Amino acid sequence: MGELGCLGGRDAVLRVSDASVVREGRVLLDGVSLAVRAGEHWALLGANGAGKTTLLRLLGALAHPTRGAVELLGHRIGRVDLRELRALVGHVDPRHPLRSPLRVREVVLTGLTGSVEPVPRRSVSAEQLAYADELLELLGVAGLAQARWPQLSQGERGRVLIARALLPRPRLLLLDEPATGLDVPGRERLLRGLDALRSADPGLATVLVTHHLEELPEGTSHALLLRAGRVLARGPVDEVLTGDSVSACFGLPMVLTRTDGRWHVRSRRPAGAVAG
Repeated sequence: MGELGCLGGRDAVLRVSDASVVREGRVLLDGVSLAVRAGEHWALLGANGAGKTTLLRLLGALAHPTRGAVELLGHRIGRVDLRELRALVGHVDPRHPLRSPLRVREVVLTGLTGSVEPVPRRSVSAEQLAYADELLELLGVAGLAQARWPQLSQGERGRVLIARALLPRPRLLLLDEPATGLDVPGRERLLRGLDALRSADPGLATVLVTHHLEELPEGTSHALLLRAGRVLARGPVDEVLTGDSVSACFGLPMVLTRTDGRWHVRSRRPAGAVAG
Protein backbone atom coordinates (compact mmCIF):
# COMPACT_ATOMS: atom_id res chain seq x y z
CA MET A 1 0.00 0.00 0.00
CA GLY A 2 3.07 2.23 0.21
CA GLU A 3 3.79 5.26 2.36
CA LEU A 4 0.18 6.28 2.80
CA GLY A 5 -0.79 2.86 4.10
CA CYS A 6 1.56 2.91 7.09
CA LEU A 7 -0.92 3.27 9.94
CA GLY A 8 -0.44 1.46 13.20
CA GLY A 9 -2.03 1.08 16.62
CA ARG A 10 -4.35 3.85 17.72
CA ASP A 11 -2.89 6.58 15.51
CA ALA A 12 -5.28 9.07 14.00
CA VAL A 13 -6.76 8.03 10.67
CA LEU A 14 -7.91 11.58 10.12
CA ARG A 15 -7.59 14.88 11.92
CA VAL A 16 -9.55 18.08 11.32
CA SER A 17 -8.08 21.18 12.92
CA ASP A 18 -10.17 24.35 13.26
CA ALA A 19 -11.62 23.91 9.78
CA SER A 20 -14.07 26.38 8.28
CA VAL A 21 -15.84 26.30 4.94
CA VAL A 22 -17.24 29.47 3.38
CA ARG A 23 -19.12 29.40 0.09
CA GLU A 24 -20.37 32.58 -1.60
CA GLY A 25 -20.15 34.44 1.69
CA ARG A 26 -22.08 31.80 3.62
CA VAL A 27 -20.37 29.99 6.50
CA LEU A 28 -21.11 26.26 6.16
CA LEU A 29 -18.62 25.08 8.79
CA ASP A 30 -17.12 27.24 11.52
CA GLY A 31 -13.97 26.15 13.36
CA VAL A 32 -14.60 22.39 13.39
CA SER A 33 -12.01 20.08 14.98
CA LEU A 34 -12.15 16.29 15.06
CA ALA A 35 -9.77 13.33 15.39
CA VAL A 36 -10.81 9.81 14.37
CA ARG A 37 -8.54 6.90 15.32
CA ALA A 38 -8.28 3.38 14.01
CA GLY A 39 -11.13 1.21 15.26
CA GLU A 40 -13.35 4.12 16.30
CA HIS A 41 -16.90 4.39 14.98
CA TRP A 42 -18.25 7.93 14.93
CA ALA A 43 -21.77 9.22 14.49
CA LEU A 44 -22.06 12.66 12.91
CA LEU A 45 -25.42 14.09 13.95
CA GLY A 46 -27.31 17.29 13.25
CA ALA A 47 -30.47 18.71 11.76
CA ASN A 48 -30.79 19.40 8.05
CA GLY A 49 -28.44 22.23 7.11
CA ALA A 50 -26.15 21.70 10.10
CA GLY A 51 -23.11 21.10 7.88
CA LYS A 52 -22.90 17.30 8.02
CA THR A 53 -22.49 16.75 4.28
CA THR A 54 -19.95 19.56 4.01
CA LEU A 55 -17.86 18.03 6.79
CA LEU A 56 -18.14 14.58 5.23
CA ARG A 57 -16.74 15.96 1.97
CA LEU A 58 -13.71 17.25 3.88
CA LEU A 59 -13.22 13.89 5.56
CA GLY A 60 -13.36 12.12 2.20
CA ALA A 61 -10.84 14.45 0.54
CA LEU A 62 -13.54 15.67 -1.83
CA ALA A 63 -13.21 19.33 -0.82
CA HIS A 64 -10.75 21.73 0.79
CA PRO A 65 -11.43 23.84 3.87
CA THR A 66 -11.46 27.61 3.44
CA ARG A 67 -9.49 27.88 6.67
CA GLY A 68 -7.88 25.30 8.92
CA ALA A 69 -6.45 21.90 8.07
CA VAL A 70 -7.57 18.36 7.28
CA GLU A 71 -5.08 15.48 7.54
CA LEU A 72 -5.78 11.98 6.29
CA LEU A 73 -3.31 9.34 7.47
CA GLY A 74 -0.92 12.13 8.41
CA HIS A 75 -1.04 13.81 4.99
CA ARG A 76 -2.53 17.27 4.76
CA ILE A 77 -5.16 17.87 2.12
CA GLY A 78 -3.84 20.45 -0.31
CA ARG A 79 -0.27 19.19 -0.16
CA VAL A 80 -0.64 15.69 -1.63
CA ASP A 81 -2.40 14.07 -4.57
CA LEU A 82 -6.03 13.74 -3.48
CA ARG A 83 -6.53 10.73 -5.74
CA GLU A 84 -4.05 8.74 -3.68
CA LEU A 85 -5.76 9.73 -0.43
CA ARG A 86 -9.23 8.92 -1.76
CA ALA A 87 -8.11 5.36 -2.48
CA LEU A 88 -7.83 4.85 1.28
CA VAL A 89 -11.34 6.13 2.00
CA GLY A 90 -14.51 4.16 1.28
CA HIS A 91 -17.46 6.48 0.64
CA VAL A 92 -21.01 5.05 0.74
CA ASP A 93 -23.69 7.27 -0.78
CA PRO A 94 -27.18 5.75 -1.12
CA ARG A 95 -27.72 8.05 -4.12
CA HIS A 96 -25.21 6.06 -6.19
CA PRO A 97 -25.87 7.19 -9.81
CA LEU A 98 -25.65 3.79 -11.51
CA ARG A 99 -28.20 3.36 -14.30
CA SER A 100 -26.91 0.23 -16.03
CA PRO A 101 -28.32 -3.24 -15.20
CA LEU A 102 -24.99 -4.49 -13.85
CA ARG A 103 -24.87 -7.65 -11.80
CA VAL A 104 -24.25 -7.16 -8.09
CA ARG A 105 -20.74 -8.63 -8.20
CA GLU A 106 -19.89 -6.23 -11.05
CA VAL A 107 -21.13 -3.30 -8.97
CA VAL A 108 -18.91 -4.35 -6.07
CA LEU A 109 -15.89 -4.69 -8.36
CA THR A 110 -16.25 -1.05 -9.52
CA GLY A 111 -14.98 -0.21 -6.04
CA LEU A 112 -11.49 -1.11 -7.26
CA THR A 113 -11.50 1.83 -9.69
CA GLY A 114 -13.89 4.15 -7.86
CA SER A 115 -15.96 4.36 -11.03
CA VAL A 116 -19.71 4.02 -11.52
CA GLU A 117 -19.33 1.72 -14.54
CA PRO A 118 -16.69 -0.99 -15.06
CA VAL A 119 -13.47 0.30 -16.60
CA PRO A 120 -12.89 -1.38 -20.00
CA ARG A 121 -10.08 -3.94 -20.13
CA ARG A 122 -9.48 -3.68 -16.38
CA SER A 123 -8.52 -7.14 -15.14
CA VAL A 124 -9.66 -8.52 -11.78
CA SER A 125 -7.63 -11.06 -9.85
CA ALA A 126 -9.00 -14.25 -8.34
CA GLU A 127 -8.16 -12.83 -4.91
CA GLN A 128 -10.22 -9.70 -5.58
CA LEU A 129 -13.18 -11.76 -6.78
CA ALA A 130 -12.97 -13.94 -3.69
CA TYR A 131 -12.85 -10.88 -1.44
CA ALA A 132 -15.88 -9.37 -3.19
CA ASP A 133 -17.82 -12.55 -2.46
CA GLU A 134 -16.57 -12.54 1.13
CA LEU A 135 -17.87 -9.01 1.64
CA LEU A 136 -21.25 -9.85 0.13
CA GLU A 137 -21.46 -12.82 2.52
CA LEU A 138 -20.52 -10.65 5.50
CA LEU A 139 -23.21 -8.12 4.63
CA GLY A 140 -25.89 -10.74 4.09
CA VAL A 141 -26.37 -10.36 0.33
CA ALA A 142 -24.26 -13.24 -1.02
CA GLY A 143 -27.33 -14.76 -2.64
CA LEU A 144 -27.71 -11.65 -4.82
CA ALA A 145 -24.27 -11.80 -6.46
CA GLN A 146 -25.77 -12.51 -9.89
CA ALA A 147 -28.85 -10.30 -9.47
CA ARG A 148 -29.20 -7.18 -11.60
CA TRP A 149 -28.88 -3.77 -9.91
CA PRO A 150 -32.40 -2.56 -10.88
CA GLN A 151 -33.91 -5.65 -9.23
CA LEU A 152 -32.56 -4.77 -5.77
CA SER A 153 -34.49 -3.11 -3.00
CA GLN A 154 -33.13 0.11 -1.50
CA GLY A 155 -31.86 -1.81 1.52
CA GLU A 156 -30.11 -4.41 -0.62
CA ARG A 157 -28.46 -1.67 -2.65
CA GLY A 158 -27.17 -0.06 0.52
CA ARG A 159 -25.41 -3.22 1.66
CA VAL A 160 -23.97 -3.83 -1.83
CA LEU A 161 -22.58 -0.28 -1.85
CA ILE A 162 -20.88 -0.90 1.48
CA ALA A 163 -19.23 -4.00 0.00
CA ARG A 164 -18.18 -1.90 -3.01
CA ALA A 165 -16.62 0.75 -0.75
CA LEU A 166 -14.75 -1.89 1.25
CA LEU A 167 -13.26 -3.79 -1.69
CA PRO A 168 -10.10 -1.61 -1.94
CA ARG A 169 -9.55 -2.28 1.81
CA PRO A 170 -9.78 1.34 2.98
CA ARG A 171 -8.83 2.40 6.50
CA LEU A 172 -11.76 4.80 6.77
CA LEU A 173 -15.38 4.19 5.77
CA LEU A 174 -17.74 7.16 5.37
CA LEU A 175 -21.48 6.45 5.35
CA ASP A 176 -23.75 9.28 4.22
CA GLU A 177 -27.21 8.57 5.69
CA PRO A 178 -27.05 4.91 4.63
CA ALA A 179 -30.55 4.13 5.95
CA THR A 180 -32.23 6.77 3.77
CA GLY A 181 -35.43 5.39 2.24
CA LEU A 182 -35.31 2.06 4.10
CA ASP A 183 -38.22 0.42 5.85
CA VAL A 184 -37.67 -0.99 9.34
CA PRO A 185 -36.56 -4.51 8.21
CA GLY A 186 -34.19 -2.97 5.66
CA ARG A 187 -32.71 -0.64 8.28
CA GLU A 188 -32.20 -3.45 10.77
CA ARG A 189 -30.46 -5.69 8.22
CA LEU A 190 -28.18 -2.78 7.30
CA LEU A 191 -27.26 -2.11 10.93
CA ARG A 192 -26.58 -5.79 11.57
CA GLY A 193 -24.25 -5.77 8.58
CA LEU A 194 -22.38 -2.75 9.92
CA ASP A 195 -21.91 -4.36 13.32
CA ALA A 196 -20.66 -7.56 11.64
CA LEU A 197 -18.21 -5.47 9.63
CA ARG A 198 -16.81 -3.84 12.75
CA SER A 199 -16.21 -7.24 14.30
CA ALA A 200 -14.56 -8.56 11.14
CA ASP A 201 -12.16 -5.60 10.74
CA PRO A 202 -11.31 -4.14 14.19
CA GLY A 203 -8.90 -1.58 12.73
CA LEU A 204 -11.40 0.02 10.36
CA ALA A 205 -12.59 3.50 11.35
CA THR A 206 -16.08 4.64 10.34
CA VAL A 207 -18.04 7.89 10.29
CA LEU A 208 -21.80 7.61 9.83
CA VAL A 209 -23.88 10.68 9.06
CA THR A 210 -27.53 10.79 10.06
CA HIS A 211 -30.15 12.93 11.75
CA HIS A 212 -32.02 9.90 13.14
CA LEU A 213 -30.56 8.40 16.31
CA GLU A 214 -32.51 5.20 15.69
CA GLU A 215 -30.21 4.60 12.73
CA LEU A 216 -27.06 4.29 14.84
CA PRO A 217 -25.54 0.80 15.12
CA GLU A 218 -24.80 -0.69 18.52
CA GLY A 219 -21.08 -0.47 17.80
CA THR A 220 -21.07 3.35 17.65
CA SER A 221 -18.23 4.47 19.92
CA HIS A 222 -18.09 8.27 19.48
CA ALA A 223 -20.35 11.09 18.38
CA LEU A 224 -20.09 14.64 17.11
CA LEU A 225 -23.08 16.99 17.25
CA LEU A 226 -23.28 19.84 14.73
CA ARG A 227 -25.60 22.83 14.78
CA ALA A 228 -25.38 25.67 12.24
CA GLY A 229 -21.89 24.58 11.21
CA ARG A 230 -20.44 24.53 14.73
CA VAL A 231 -19.54 21.66 17.03
CA LEU A 232 -21.83 21.45 20.06
CA ALA A 233 -20.23 18.32 21.53
CA ARG A 234 -17.86 15.54 20.55
CA GLY A 235 -16.33 12.53 22.27
CA PRO A 236 -17.31 9.09 23.60
CA VAL A 237 -20.90 8.35 22.70
CA ASP A 238 -22.13 7.84 26.28
CA GLU A 239 -20.89 11.31 27.20
CA VAL A 240 -22.15 13.12 24.11
CA LEU A 241 -25.56 11.57 23.49
CA THR A 242 -27.59 12.97 26.36
CA GLY A 243 -31.07 14.42 26.38
CA ASP A 244 -29.73 17.94 26.93
CA SER A 245 -27.11 17.78 24.17
CA VAL A 246 -29.48 16.25 21.62
CA SER A 247 -32.15 18.83 22.53
CA ALA A 248 -29.64 21.63 21.91
CA CYS A 249 -28.51 20.03 18.65
CA PHE A 250 -31.97 19.77 17.14
CA GLY A 251 -33.54 22.81 18.82
CA LEU A 252 -36.35 20.85 20.45
CA PRO A 253 -36.70 19.43 23.99
CA MET A 254 -35.96 15.71 23.67
CA VAL A 255 -36.05 12.61 25.82
CA LEU A 256 -33.29 10.16 24.89
CA THR A 257 -33.19 6.51 25.96
CA ARG A 258 -30.91 3.59 25.16
CA THR A 259 -31.99 -0.05 25.18
CA ASP A 260 -29.78 -3.01 24.24
CA GLY A 261 -27.23 -0.64 22.77
CA ARG A 262 -29.71 1.22 20.53
CA TRP A 263 -30.98 4.79 20.93
CA HIS A 264 -34.54 6.07 20.88
CA VAL A 265 -35.64 9.68 20.99
CA ARG A 266 -38.93 11.53 21.32
CA SER A 267 -39.95 15.09 21.99
CA ARG A 268 -40.39 16.05 25.63
CA ARG A 269 -43.99 16.67 26.67
CA PRO A 270 -44.45 20.23 28.00
CA ALA A 271 -45.05 20.51 31.74
CA GLY A 272 -48.72 20.21 32.53
CA ALA A 273 -49.63 18.69 29.19
CA VAL A 274 -52.14 15.87 29.30
CA ALA A 275 -51.87 12.91 27.00
CA GLY A 276 -54.87 12.63 24.76
